[in-house]
Amino acid sequence: MEKVREYTLAWLEDPEVFEVNREEAHSDHLFYEKEEETALGREMPLRQSLNGIWKFAYAVCPDERQERFYEDGYPIDRFGEIEVPGHIQMQGYDRCQYINTMYPWDGQEELRPPHISREYNPVGSYVKEFHVNQGLRGKRTYVSFQGVETAFYVWLNGTFLGYSEDSFTPAEFEVTELLRDGVNRLCVEVYKRSSASWLEDQDFWRFSGIFRDVYLYAVPMIHVRDLFFRGTLDESYRDGRFALCAKMTGKLHGTVELRLEDRDGQIVCSERKEVQDTVEWNGEIPHVHSWSGEDPYLYDLYLYVYGEDGTLREIVKEEVGFRTFEMKDGIMCLNGKRLIFRGVNRHEFSMTKGRAVGEEEMLWDIRFMKRHNINAVRTSHYPNQTLWYRLCDRYGIYLIDETNLESHGSWQKMGAVEPSWNVPGSLPEWQECVLDRAKSMFERDKNHPSILIWSCGNESYAGEDILNMAEFFRKADPTRLVHYEGVFWNREFDQTSDMESRMYAKPADIEEYLKNDPAKPYISCEYMHAMGNSCGGMHLYTELEDRYEKYQGGFIWDYIDQSVLHINDQGEKVLTYGGDHDDRATDYEFCGNGIVFADRKETPKAQEVKALYAPIRLKVSKKGVLIENRNCFAGTEQYHFICRVLRDGEETFRTVIKADVPPLGEGFAAISFPEPDRDGEYVYEVSARLSERTLWAEEGFEIAFGQAAERKIENAETPENTGRTSGRGKLEVVHGDVNIGVKGERFHVMFSMSEGGIASLCYDGVEYITRTPKLTFWRASTDNDRGAGYGYDRAVWMTAGMFAKKAECETEETDDGIRVKFFWKLPEPLGVKVSVTYTVSEDGTIRTELFYPGVEGAAELPAFGMEFRLKERYSGFRYYGLGPEENYIDRKEGARLGIFQSTAAENMTPYLMPQECGNRTGTRWLEVSDGQGRGLRFQAEDRPFESSVLPYSSYEIEQAVHQEELPNIHYTWVRILACQMGVGGDDSWGAPVHSQYLLPSEQEQRIAFTIKNMSR
Repeated sequence: MEKVREYTLAWLEDPEVFEVNREEAHSDHLFYEKEEETALGREMPLRQSLNGIWKFAYAVCPDERQERFYEDGYPIDRFGEIEVPGHIQMQGYDRCQYINTMYPWDGQEELRPPHISREYNPVGSYVKEFHVNQGLRGKRTYVSFQGVETAFYVWLNGTFLGYSEDSFTPAEFEVTELLRDGVNRLCVEVYKRSSASWLEDQDFWRFSGIFRDVYLYAVPMIHVRDLFFRGTLDESYRDGRFALCAKMTGKLHGTVELRLEDRDGQIVCSERKEVQDTVEWNGEIPHVHSWSGEDPYLYDLYLYVYGEDGTLREIVKEEVGFRTFEMKDGIMCLNGKRLIFRGVNRHEFSMTKGRAVGEEEMLWDIRFMKRHNINAVRTSHYPNQTLWYRLCDRYGIYLIDETNLESHGSWQKMGAVEPSWNVPGSLPEWQECVLDRAKSMFERDKNHPSILIWSCGNESYAGEDILNMAEFFRKADPTRLVHYEGVFWNREFDQTSDMESRMYAKPADIEEYLKNDPAKPYISCEYMHAMGNSCGGMHLYTELEDRYEKYQGGFIWDYIDQSVLHINDQGEKVLTYGGDHDDRATDYEFCGNGIVFADRKETPKAQEVKALYAPIRLKVSKKGVLIENRNCFAGTEQYHFICRVLRDGEETFRTVIKADVPPLGEGFAAISFPEPDRDGEYVYEVSARLSERTLWAEEGFEIAFGQAAERKIENAETPENTGRTSGRGKLEVVHGDVNIGVKGERFHVMFSMSEGGIASLCYDGVEYITRTPKLTFWRASTDNDRGAGYGYDRAVWMTAGMFAKKAECETEETDDGIRVKFFWKLPEPLGVKVSVTYTVSEDGTIRTELFYPGVEGAAELPAFGMEFRLKERYSGFRYYGLGPEENYIDRKEGARLGIFQSTAAENMTPYLMPQECGNRTGTRWLEVSDGQGRGLRFQAEDRPFESSVLPYSSYEIEQAVHQEELPNIHYTWVRILACQMGVGGDDSWGAPVHSQYLLPSEQEQRIAFTIKNMSR
């Protein structure tokens, strides 16, 4: 076909022009000329990288661009420089803009598809000069752009090469006839906006530029241009079957030999055929080693291409797997077994490079996922880099591969469905461009066994155009299923998706669907909106796995905070979100939804994910452990089990056992735990550890754990086991006009009747109190709290602690000690009295009891307890409770009972927007110290309390909208709580915390604990 050599900017607004002169999409296989080169992997000698520094000119709109910069000899000495791959906005040009569902021009210009702005459409003019490597000369040669956002024109040596859209799949152009000896000049003109922008309205930063690899590659005189390997299993799931289709180009004379080798290099199949346009093989592999996420076994496929004279011309090497993914009786099955997707949505993201991620980030991500029992990824919402798929093949991650399509802003506005101008819908002018996106993804990725499902895109409503995408996938590849959630909003096109897929459906809604004998299995393509301090109630979803066969899991939203590292006006390097770059319109901090922070540090939410996604469950008792193996294909012989007994948090016994429980089976392993011989709380713990090193973790890495606890009490309560002393003893009471002092050996406590509490607490001459401890009913709002509008009806509880009015004070000297009781009247409209009672014993122990009688008709309490403001130096803490990471009443499945330690600063979880954090449930005792042995010990009395130790008060945290806005640290804030409401996580824009994790206002609340000198 004759090439187009003239271009026009009119293509930018024409949805029917999405490529000009672009090569047909093909598989991403690797190829070489010599057998020894196959060991080089992706470093193909026939490939020449053009990554690096390019000359660059920026213009805010097309009228201001360097219009003829592509002409041969055009002076570029005044051009700047830019790095490729990379985004324009991350390198000092234009500005970063974050948007969730709106189109980025909302409120700036009134536009409708397919039109784009004439005033703001940033243009990047790129120039790269290069010499062609010797190994590429004399061969057919192409230039490959792996990812350019959003639309681009390209020239070589002054001649127009072509045009392409679709930011996330390769665009390739043949350059054979245009290359010359000496210096070649490649010119690329990148536009931020085009008609394609209406199809790329994903929840992400709106970048532009050449953000993936650019390279030249040459092909041998006989070349495998495309191959499609389909490796499946027979009906018994024992033997392998394969079909291979290779499309050839060049001088089609010679032979091509297929060779399939196992992991040990043994040839399991070999067959030679004559070269022609299309060469096909079919074969069977008896007793094949199948591929799964649990055992990602790959075979090496080689194609040896020989010329007429028998000379080896090309070797193709590809890793392939055998597996069958199918719908059986309305259930998605892999190799005959019902599969549960324990997944996460993943944007490609780096805080310094945006979506231009590299191998280092990908390896970190996939190892994190495997270490946290995540078995599946949805490539939200675009095809990822080729390397990601190769890693998922090798490490064992199931993929939903998603087409680059989202038109959210065209049909849903502020949550309301209004599709009057939805694209692509059933509009014929958009049909071919969305089919091209599906085809480009399919052709590149089709050989990866990790891909189980093709997705037609995300949040684009429904219509004939997307339905035809689904039909394309089904026709091209019957070995996989097709996914599309958007039909939930328009059931006329329900046949688009093979499974029922929903976003942010509540557990009750999912259960209602599953109870009614549905035709399709269910997945949540997005659930557990992990924005800020979230993921509460996740177990309510994972518990559905056991109750309903057609519940097949879900994908957490999402993997990593999309936060950009930026130097602010104060010269600080800070993590930013929407609006911080003067970007409007924006959706502000809604980009902070990760179970991993933007700097690739784990969030505390990951603790819960790991536990609830664990492939084995351990139900521990005094007699042993019931092992439930939830793996579909792997037995428990890959693990050893460390069994421990802890008394009051200290280890007293340890042993190691092995247990062989088959896949999807249960088995009980008896353990000879010793009988408790002393009073105390005994924890029986079993931890499943890897017995051998893997690609993603070292030997001994913990996969799952289980605990059971019991308390042995034979002797009467004593001061040693309760934290209380036996009585008043030698106490001196000083009755002042305003203060009541209590003195004993090595301590002095003073109660202020005007302040309404402890005004001074000295042990060994050291003062610990900076101001009277205060009642608290509040917590710093979480993202979920704000999204649900909790501040509207719960603001009364914020002021309840701040502005409670001291009422009466009662004192009593008893045999148990000195008792001082304060009553606090809460501000109107609450009006109820809350009591705080202190009882001082002879050794300086202060028993503290708080009582809240309940209020009818008020909103639920965020929390109830007491805040202590200590000096900054008392910032270290050690506790016996649930940990090691922060946990809440609706997010503690991954927490274990033990003794842990940290600091106030480390406990301040750096959520993108400061909010409630650092809480621990089940606290038996808490020690707060200065690191020199001086400090206070808070010990639970009747039942464990919740606690946190932070460098800021809840009110200081409430006021800050960025971490850097928090003040310099002056104090350590200790919160001792009877309870705190859950954090929720069904979504972050209205979903309430589940009722069982709320604190009804009418319900009484009581907490009792002691305060004492840590060193005694």
